Amino acid sequence: MYITPSPDNLMVWDAVFFVHQGYYTDSILKFRLIFPSNYPEQPPTVQFLTDVFHPLISQQDGTFNLAPRFRPWRPKEHHVFDVLHWVKAAFKKHALDDVKEADCFNKEAYRYEPHPLISFPATAVLTQLLRRLYHDTTSSFAALATQSSMLSQSASALFDKDHPSMAGKGSHSMQFKELKPDQLDALRKKLGLQDWEDVAES
Repeated sequence: MYITPSPDNLMVWDAVFFVHQGYYTDSILKFRLIFPSNYPEQPPTVQFLTDVFHPLISQQDGTFNLAPRFRPWRPKEHHVFDVLHWVKAAFKKHALDDVKEADCFNKEAYRYEPHPLISFPATAVLTQLLRRLYHDTTSSFAALATQSSMLSQSASALFDKDHPSMAGKGSHSMQFKELKPDQLDALRKKLGLQDWEDVAES
């Protein structure tokens, strides 16, 4: 996870989360923390800019629900690193197993029965297909989480500043840039990294 304050507003921190395990393995997720003027009396808001099929993340605006971990928020006990730890933990199986439906900002991710002709993110249609709990359809949920992960790695999601997932969410200070092979090789040499062929052989 990488985090930096926004150059335009120190009360907004931009972050990128590289998920290494669980249903969302290999996801590349951009999100931000927005601190209220009375922080730490009130917690920051966490908003995902990358579309993610997750029970605690709103499909409408990307807001992430902190409540399951901070109920209530205690300004003298809870800190920003606790928030970041919860964001990271929420993508692991044990946290997903403990999610309560009342805490879900994305009910479709909690109650979902797949339809063979519909794939994520057809959420308007998914609403009509709610049947079972996440716990009863784990394989279906895992498939949608994997699909969400693959979409997060797509060139358009990573490099397109006008990607639909960014609509109405403003810009993100951490931008990915697509490199041509010769640019990548030059950068690797500058950083003192081995050639790809040498890495494969070792």
